[in-house]
Amino acid sequence: MKIKDVELKTVCGYTSALPETGEIQVAFAGKSNVGKSSLINAVMNRRRLARVGETPGKTRTINFYYVNALCREKVAESGQGAFAQAEQGAAAGTETGDQAAERKVPAETGDLAAERKMPAETEKQFYLVDLPGYGYANVPEAEKAKWGQMIERYLQKSDMLKMVFLLVDIRHEPGANDRQMYDWIVFNGYQPVIIATKADKIRRSQLQKQIRLIRSGLGAAAGTVVLPFSALTKSGVEEIRSQIEAVL
Repeated sequence: MKIKDVELKTVCGYTSALPETGEIQVAFAGKSNVGKSSLINAVMNRRRLARVGETPGKTRTINFYYVNALCREKVAESGQGAFAQAEQGAAAGTETGDQAAERKVPAETGDLAAERKMPAETEKQFYLVDLPGYGYANVPEAEKAKWGQMIERYLQKSDMLKMVFLLVDIRHEPGANDRQMYDWIVFNGYQPVIIATKADKIRRSQLQKQIRLIRSGLGAAAGTVVLPFSALTKSGVEEIRSQIEAVL
């Protein structure tokens, strides 16, 4: 996926009505100071799209970013052409005489050459939704409760929401707020993709151990995707984009 254009389209507060976008939405949730703004900037290939600050809890609204992207067209697994089928037949020892003759033609022309091309790209639009950071200790309990209500209302009422990413810090076991958010997401019918942020802060040898810690700490279902990410090195960006592309 290649990002062409992105802009902040709608900002929703406590009492705002959720927009009826008409396009697919993918949402990002995570506790304050987990690196959500840095991740959004990296995935959208922008420097200052989402505000990054020293003070946790910057995101206190639901922010809807309208994204225009080039995506690879999905190719049906059963839609292989004659050239691919001939190669598979040769490997299995089952090709016919005509297939063998076709495979031995030195120069590809016409449809055979077309089959060798990469999948075409098509322009698609969607909304990236930045949810308020949760769990910030220096916010009054009444305000934290409002943030929680905003997030829960969004999860329950957004018909176009197709994927939720939950960010957790790879260096630590998920806390109570992380587990509550994971449970909220699952309760509302979504299987979240977990993004383990700040992967550059640990040694490579610790990576799998910390991923296992995150899975067990969240009580994540079998098969839950966990993607390590670093805003510093941009590792994990393409994997996150691929997850988004899969639902468009």
